Amino acid sequence: DGEESEGGSVKFISICSGIEAASVAFGPLGWEAVAFSEIEPFPCAVLAHHYPDVPNMGDMSKFREWPDELFAEADAIVGGPPCQAFSVAGLRNGLNDDRGNLTLTYAEMIDHADAIRSLHGKPPVIVLYENVPGLLSDKTGAYGCFLAVLAGEAVALEPPGSRWTDAGCVFGPKRAIAWRVLDAQYFALAQRRRRVFVVASARDGFDPATVLFEWDGVRRDSPPSRESGKVAPTIPSRSTEGGGLGTDFDCDGGVITMAHGQGGAEIGFNGRQDPDHWRDRTGP
Repeated sequence: DGEESEGGSVKFISICSGIEAASVAFGPLGWEAVAFSEIEPFPCAVLAHHYPDVPNMGDMSKFREWPDELFAEADAIVGGPPCQAFSVAGLRNGLNDDRGNLTLTYAEMIDHADAIRSLHGKPPVIVLYENVPGLLSDKTGAYGCFLAVLAGEAVALEPPGSRWTDAGCVFGPKRAIAWRVLDAQYFALAQRRRRVFVVASARDGFDPATVLFEWDGVRRDSPPSRESGKVAPTIPSRSTEGGGLGTDFDCDGGVITMAHGQGGAEIGFNGRQDPDHWRDRTGP
């Protein structure tokens, strides 16, 4: 909701903005960008042309040098750090690639923003992160490190099974987190484009699962057929074709990973006790 900002508008910082798909998507909702972060010349020129009143802060790794007022004003931080380190089309060097480390920089920015907002009496930010599904199977454990920083864990998280599933939740001592793989072809776009979306926040009463998962009572489509499957409570199962928001998650039976924070039986440890070492991981 936009109750925190003046006039009822949700304000956000867009990271790795590109030509600013976030503003195109959120504009009809009345959301407003308070800052961009982009370094490539062509996208920077596009941003300057279309959004001359929104400052482009440039390199996201220098976020600690940005004015505190930007974070105090932003209800949400959205963006998708570079995917080349995780994409199957690349070398998949994960955290051994400087671009892969920007995913951890993004998570550190969230902590920084929340600390500033707390000083200003503002609730924590809403996190909306996007990347390629290859992040979930990254051999350097980038996704577990990313979740750990967001959740407030001292060590990188590991999946309950052999890999991170296409949808799941983590409830840590600092934030609640949910993720889900979605495919653009089910959102009125003429292409198959699978991406993992992560929603998280430390604010009271905010459940990221209600953003990413569709409960039966609010479904926006009526698939022509359904078969029974192993389903998490209240999550729909669609193991055959159907209209509307079909995804790999639905087609796999709608099963989600549920994990908890410190002391949670479903979370393992990777042997690295110092968060500063996460960037140096070379194995799973």
